[in-house]
Amino acid sequence: MAPWWGKESHRGTPVVVKMENPNNWSMVEIESPSEEDFLNGAVSKGGRNKNAKQLTWVILLRAHKAAGCLASIAAAYVSLAAIVRRRIASGRTDSADAAPAENPKIKSRFYTTIKAVLGFSLLLLAFELAAYLKGWHFGAPDLQLGRFYAGFTARDVFGLLYSSWVRIRVGYIAPPLQFLTSACIVLFIIQSVDRLILCLGCFWIKLKNIKPVAKQDLVDAESGDGDGYFPMVLVQIPMCNEKEVYQQSIAAVCEMEWPKGRMLIQVLDDSDDPTAQLLIKEEVRKWQQNGANIVYRHRVIREGYKAGNLKSAMSCSYVKDYEFVAIFDADFQPNPDFLKRTVPHFQDNDEVGLVQARWSFVNKDENLLTRLQLINLAFHFEVEQQVNGHFLNFFGFNGTAGVWRIKALEESGGWMERTTVEDMDIAVRAHLHGWKFVFLNDVECQCELPESYEAYRKQQHRWHSGPMQLFRLCLPAIIKSKISVWKKANMIFLFFLLRKLILPFYSFTLFCIILPMTMFVPEATLPAWVVCYIPATMSFLNIMPAPKSFPFIVPYLLFENTMSVTKFNAMISGLFQLGSAYEWVVTKKSGRSSEGDLLSLIEKPPTHQRGSSEPNLEELREEINRQMKDSQKKKHNRIYTKELALAFLLLTAAARSLLSAQGIHFYFLLFQGMSFLLVGLDLIGEQVQ
Repeated sequence: MAPWWGKESHRGTPVVVKMENPNNWSMVEIESPSEEDFLNGAVSKGGRNKNAKQLTWVILLRAHKAAGCLASIAAAYVSLAAIVRRRIASGRTDSADAAPAENPKIKSRFYTTIKAVLGFSLLLLAFELAAYLKGWHFGAPDLQLGRFYAGFTARDVFGLLYSSWVRIRVGYIAPPLQFLTSACIVLFIIQSVDRLILCLGCFWIKLKNIKPVAKQDLVDAESGDGDGYFPMVLVQIPMCNEKEVYQQSIAAVCEMEWPKGRMLIQVLDDSDDPTAQLLIKEEVRKWQQNGANIVYRHRVIREGYKAGNLKSAMSCSYVKDYEFVAIFDADFQPNPDFLKRTVPHFQDNDEVGLVQARWSFVNKDENLLTRLQLINLAFHFEVEQQVNGHFLNFFGFNGTAGVWRIKALEESGGWMERTTVEDMDIAVRAHLHGWKFVFLNDVECQCELPESYEAYRKQQHRWHSGPMQLFRLCLPAIIKSKISVWKKANMIFLFFLLRKLILPFYSFTLFCIILPMTMFVPEATLPAWVVCYIPATMSFLNIMPAPKSFPFIVPYLLFENTMSVTKFNAMISGLFQLGSAYEWVVTKKSGRSSEGDLLSLIEKPPTHQRGSSEPNLEELREEINRQMKDSQKKKHNRIYTKELALAFLLLTAAARSLLSAQGIHFYFLLFQGMSFLLVGLDLIGEQVQ
């Protein structure tokens, strides 16, 4: 072998650099110098100088590229900070949503607890980081206290503190945390099995093409409207300050195909806005002049929210002449054949007390928030309601788009104002009295989804606090009822406990509290299949009824965990009868579903009776537009303190997970923390400029 100085010197190859502008450059390096050329000095003086210049260019250009990436990241953080400043400057936080009668101390306890956990986690992160820099690297399952003390000698104050902390967490913190983790995992598995059984039931219904079939129409000689089954039907439209959607709901109901003499429409207006009252009253007058059998009703004493409104309407003397009542919220648009496809299911079937139709949504593709809501509601109707309706003849009434037998309402005690979920309340009481329910998955009624996170959050709070109120009130009645033991067990353990209490409890506790805490207490472990595989499988099952939403499966999983804060808080409020459990806020509507109907309403002039004055619809529409613009100016994007606190908690735990190299946990905590951050800054849903 020739001596090293006899080797041919490697002079390298020139590097061609193209720089059209400082932000757009490219480099073509045909052959870079070897490490020996630089480390051993094996090149000539000229070659060394040339390769040094090449290396300088490479380092500079790569440094420029890194600086560009850092600049982009910095710009993103600056933009995020600007959004935070704008949100804070607006002065609107979720604390502004508190009811005036609610005790602020009660409402702040939950948030104070989260802040305390966040502060403690920040302290632990600094503590663990200092230990990591000293070379004390500990993995979650490998840490044994005896092994730790066998080879460890505390030579300074920090070492003594850290050894004491390890002793405390191993002996006192890890065991209860691991027990709570195991309990939540068991609940998680039970709920997942329930969800899987529901999906299998839905698959069986689809495979066998099972659906409720109404009996053939019979000749009703007394109807005077031809052949068919046409009982007396009362249609109710409860509304409260619904200036955006009142026209489309009244128009859709008035155009339903049913004998005029056998249907009465009640517009139950609970508005406290004089302008809204005037607009709705004029709309009712227009349809009266057009031949519709419709009446306007406004309560002087507005108590009991929607339940009180419906109860007051059912006390009218003429209600005794009607056999069925159909209910539609203000933003619902039933198809003209709605009654023809629902009412026949009552014919010659005296045990049926309710026929419920599913919802469809006119604004499901409006933004990311509405797309995520579609996934949840599609699963609710396609799977939960359909399976429970077929196999159990029982499900929760959705409060609208349904037809009740008035006899069933009366025997069950009628509408009660004791909870904020009057629809579920009447459904439970009717089931305890032996009435059966029918769910029609192929009959749809259009409505609209909340487009802002503020409106969606308030809706979910009411939907999750009310069931816990109801559970406390009706548990004795369920136990004493004469229904079968199986139906009692289904109502107590599945309908209430598993789906209304356990689901929000373990979702919040497991993924928002236990998971970040296991990063700071590595002796308590959370398996990767709990963090990744089962949630992914359950999300896949949830999204099956809405296959077009499959690209949103990851945002859906993260958003559902984010919403667990609101649902858990609502569940606690309802269970322990806190002040926020009695809040009722009408979900804000955008009126998108009514835009397509305005032209048809304008093009169809009403027939006027003699002596009546024609309402000035143009002025009314201008008034609506002006008020909608004013309300848009008053709206603000809010910042949500609980979500922001949990965002920083999860991101802090994600930073801690890097020290123990827990890959799946790190990614889950990182993305979940970012999801909480986006929601906390109100960057999901409708944005107000």
